[in-house]
Amino acid sequence: MATQPRPPLGARCRRFVLERPLEEPDGFGGVLRRYVAGPVLWGALAPAGVVDRPAGGRTDTLAAYRVTLRSRTDLDATMRLAAGPRRFAIRAVTEPDARGRDRVCHVEELPRENLP
Repeated sequence: MATQPRPPLGARCRRFVLERPLEEPDGFGGVLRRYVAGPVLWGALAPAGVVDRPAGGRTDTLAAYRVTLRSRTDLDATMRLAAGPRRFAIRAVTEPDARGRDRVCHVEELPRENLP
């Protein structure tokens, strides 16, 4: 498997806010999920193609990206990243090499009409 080149430190100029999910019971046996802002992270955003997701009887085409951040142990696929008005759902988190310096988040940009 070929590894992606490590973006230089100066390329990590995009400001992200890590949003963590907060789930509360809805009173009917389910949960209401909202996201609360967490720490500010700096990273590099690179396109990774498109992803088709079935939703409500139709197929949405979402832009996919790779976000390279400094290594963190608390990243997982329940979180999302915010960059201004844009929101990115984290689908997977990988470590590009054995050195443990970076984490690569494989994300999909969420459509704006679904945002609170």
